[in-house]
Amino acid sequence: MAAIRIIGIDPGLRRTGWGVVESAGNALTFVASGTVRSDDAASLANRLVQLHEGLTAVLDEFAPAEAAVEATFVNKDASATLKLGQARGIAMLVPALRGLAVAEYAPNAVKKTVIGVGHGDKAQIAMMVKVLLPRARFDGADAADALAIAICHAHHRQSVTGRLAAALAG
Repeated sequence: MAAIRIIGIDPGLRRTGWGVVESAGNALTFVASGTVRSDDAASLANRLVQLHEGLTAVLDEFAPAEAAVEATFVNKDASATLKLGQARGIAMLVPALRGLAVAEYAPNAVKKTVIGVGHGDKAQIAMMVKVLLPRARFDGADAADALAIAICHAHHRQSVTGRLAAALAG
């Protein structure tokens, strides 16, 4: 079975984590991970440009075939929710502009896939990512979360791909 390269993206306005894995059947291989950062002192529009340029560079370098983004929602602060939504838009736009299918996963679905339960902290996620991808290196919690999103997509992509194919055929 041919390996498929998947990028997971954990969107954020300050830090957008990304992680790339290859999936061949049940085997997962770590490729790379990192964090795109925006300048807190820049305008919102320029910060979104920074995220766009950073993610574009990652896609240029690693050429994933599929993308997965965390469907993050924050309800405590309306302004923060709006800004996160804009960063999420960039995280979905960059791969979509490449013609990649972009899957979305709720945070609880990612956690359930990676740590076995729908609730857990960032330390548990990072620890399980290291268990599932022993060669993984990540520069922080956002990159670890992005790898968890990629792992989640690797585990669920057959059902996602099947639903997409059925929707297109029907």
